[in-house]
Amino acid sequence: MIGGLFVYNHKGEVLISRVYRDDIGRNAVDAFRVNVIHARQQVRSPVTNIARTSFFHIKRANIWLAAVTKQNVNAAMVFEFLLKIIEVMQSYFGKISEENIKNNFVLIYELLDEILDFGYPQNTDSGTLKTFITQQGIKSATKEEQMQITSQVTGQIGWRREGIKYRRNELFLDVLEYVNLLMSPQGQVLSAHVAGRVVMKSYLSGMPECKFGINDKIVMESRGRGLSGNSEADTSRSGKPVVVIDDCQFHQCVKLSKFETEHSISFIPPDGEFELMRYRTTKDISLPFRVIPLVREVGRTKMEVKVVLKSNFKPSLLGQKIEVKIPTPLNTSGVQLICLKGKAKYKASENAIVWKIKRMAGMKETQLSAEIELLETDTKKKWTRPPISMNFEVPFAPSGFKVRYLKVFEPKLNYSDHDVVKWVRYIGRSGLYETRC
Repeated sequence: MIGGLFVYNHKGEVLISRVYRDDIGRNAVDAFRVNVIHARQQVRSPVTNIARTSFFHIKRANIWLAAVTKQNVNAAMVFEFLLKIIEVMQSYFGKISEENIKNNFVLIYELLDEILDFGYPQNTDSGTLKTFITQQGIKSATKEEQMQITSQVTGQIGWRREGIKYRRNELFLDVLEYVNLLMSPQGQVLSAHVAGRVVMKSYLSGMPECKFGINDKIVMESRGRGLSGNSEADTSRSGKPVVVIDDCQFHQCVKLSKFETEHSISFIPPDGEFELMRYRTTKDISLPFRVIPLVREVGRTKMEVKVVLKSNFKPSLLGQKIEVKIPTPLNTSGVQLICLKGKAKYKASENAIVWKIKRMAGMKETQLSAEIELLETDTKKKWTRPPISMNFEVPFAPSGFKVRYLKVFEPKLNYSDHDVVKWVRYIGRSGLYETRC
């Protein structure tokens, strides 16, 4: 239950102000400006309590978006709602900036009236909102269009309107995975998990039903018991490896009853781009790269660093946008570098050696050697040796997640699964990928 919603610029000037409940006064606007935006010390917490009033804020570029309430509300729900508002605004006028908000303030007030009713969130789906709110304002809808809007908002399939037609039916599926790793200097994995997203772009006519399977079946772990009620987690009936997913989250279009009984994901997709599912896995992760550090201190004024980088994937694949950041002590005066591949540079502003490699094939090895000169200091405190971090992009899913089939059924229109052009792409990226040295 949100009492008010305010949008500020970096100076603390109010760009948008909407009060939904009587318990929030105009003084709440000034309280947030003084205690958060103009605070002497940086406010780290996204939740601030001022005079028994709670302020939940997020910041995008130089814009502050704050929700205000005097009730004991669910904080996670409020932040989810604020992110949805940002998403809706971006779908209407792109980048969130002061100029865009000033140019579209009438549209924003119309959206806020539709999204929130007496402080309670309503419909936040941008596809549905666009059917009756345009950039010029509310559409002058005929009786038929009004009936269509009403059935879409209140009906069973609120995320897709009827009557969509395309000359060419296409389906794009992106499996995006972020690998997070913390490894010891000896090569022992201390913690590792993959956060994955399945993003889909659908350009399909009519009201199609899509169905796709992953690695023959999904095994969901929940307190040691699989979703299917057995302990079979390493291989499927066909002998192929399966992915053990710790937790997952689906778009509202997915029919969960079929997922629980058949272990297949069945859905009627929204038109255009949307996120079909999110998942997280911690088992059997294929780590794309291994960093082997060797740090040797030579007296108090010199340090030798050798970093070996190994790629652990198929030789036919190429890793791209590779960047290794090797931290250096604060009293570094100079660095001499030798690298076998790519380019390396010492950045004093970051206290690190940045090693960049454009491309690297699988099952290859390269290394960097650095001689670091140090200034003598009076402090006896030893250097803490921060971990070596890494960024990269690889054309496969490190969790082993694979789309086995993707089928489209549309009984009303004259096109079959074979008439749909389908594209599937796998992208593995680094999250927090660190090796202690």
